[in-house]
Amino acid sequence: MRTFIAIDLPADIRRKITNLIDLLQPATSKVRWARPDGIHLTLKFIGEIPLEKIEQVKTRLASVRASAPLAITVRGTGFFPNERSPRVIWLGVDGGAGLPELAAQVEEALLPLGIPKEDRPFSAHLTLGRLRVPDKIMAVKEVLHRQDPLEFGSFTAEEFFLYESQLSPGGSLYRRIARFPLAGR
Repeated sequence: MRTFIAIDLPADIRRKITNLIDLLQPATSKVRWARPDGIHLTLKFIGEIPLEKIEQVKTRLASVRASAPLAITVRGTGFFPNERSPRVIWLGVDGGAGLPELAAQVEEALLPLGIPKEDRPFSAHLTLGRLRVPDKIMAVKEVLHRQDPLEFGSFTAEEFFLYESQLSPGGSLYRRIARFPLAGR
């Protein structure tokens, strides 16, 4: 089973992201845009794990706690690996120190199950689109520049989820497997 751990976005932020994607789509056919209903804030991509290991993952994730719900703001855009050689277009996420701490706790919780830590530091973002071929995508950059400052809003994250990701020709489909509160209990 292909899995990941993520925080969901509220409907109002998803609506604003949908509006932005609608503006950007006509600018190029060289980007595979994310489905707004599938955009989430990934804390950890696990990948393939055996079905029998899911209960162990749930148990380990149940021990992860933040000291309080997380205040998260979505604003700005950028490119991975960089603007000169873009492969991914992303939206910026600010969750203060609590967000990378939560991602680190998730990493630590899963380590005893043989799920390795990420090689690179946690970089909070929402993937907006992936380039089909390397391209300068100047038209997309111009549309983004005209939208500045890009502000999508803020929300309080009170929970995170373990998801299953099913690959399909129309893009990945996500199904919640388990919910975990961030604070309390």
